[in-house]
Amino acid sequence: MLCAALFPAGASFATDTGDVARGRYLIAIGGCNDCHTPGYAQQGEKIPEAARLTGAGLGFSGPWGVSYPTNLRLAAAQTSEDEWQSRARRNGLPPMPWSALQAMSRDDLAAIYRYLRALGPAGEAAPAALAPGQAIPTPHFVFVPQPPTTTKTSSR
Repeated sequence: MLCAALFPAGASFATDTGDVARGRYLIAIGGCNDCHTPGYAQQGEKIPEAARLTGAGLGFSGPWGVSYPTNLRLAAAQTSEDEWQSRARRNGLPPMPWSALQAMSRDDLAAIYRYLRALGPAGEAAPAALAPGQAIPTPHFVFVPQPPTTTKTSSR
């Protein structure tokens, strides 16, 4: 998730291995791969690190429309660290846990950015979000609140 041509002038990731390792750790404990790595829910650590965090075409639909997990590697490759920090501080669409990013320190967000930059760009951009009521051309999870049930739905 090291080619010198991919990094901004003056950046030295060879000396930032601590940041890269911290970013890898934060991605792991934050559950970022769960949505941003296709197939991770089923295969977990069997997916090579080089294939992770490339976004997904599996959408999440709800009252907000449909959102898709961003290709984080492309996002990091296409933004400066300051832009990355700013984006992490804004709200976006569900089900992304924006409050978790907003609670992170500036150093934590920088470590995630540096890890993603170290991985390098890969994959294709995720589909654009869809407004409510639009046709959904991809598989998607439906996040719609349901009323309480009066019958037992599980054998537990």
